[in-house]
Amino acid sequence: MPDSIVISPATLGDIPALCELLGILFAQEAEFQPDQAAQQQALAQIIADSSIGGIFLARRHEETAGMVSLLYSVSTALGGRVATLEDMVVHPDFRHAGIGSRLLNHAQRFADQNGCKRITLLTDRSNIAAQRFYRRHGFTDSDMLAMRLLLS
Repeated sequence: MPDSIVISPATLGDIPALCELLGILFAQEAEFQPDQAAQQQALAQIIADSSIGGIFLARRHEETAGMVSLLYSVSTALGGRVATLEDMVVHPDFRHAGIGSRLLNHAQRFADQNGCKRITLLTDRSNIAAQRFYRRHGFTDSDMLAMRLLLS
């Protein structure tokens, strides 16, 4: 199956498939709930403006197998552009076939080609499988603690 997988940038026409994947992702995360209207709005902004970041889809033929998204910011510590791996999910029907690794490798190459000095991601503390996956791909634990303040 991995040989028939194609990874390409998402388009506005891909938003329904992306929302389906985000629904799967957010259903397993402790802090987030699926909100299709909010997801559609954010996805359209990212797809329409490459200075924000990039979204990539893994497809097998016409089926959407997974996605990964990167968002840019600037690090004063590193003196340049960095990326946040905002969302990554493989559809349950396509898991354990190497698609997640291919998506992550694609995102890493994309970030490097676009001048990023670091990729940061967040994962649920309880998602041990995801933590193992990211460590296998070179990510390390940070001493930094993620904190959030939701604004209206």
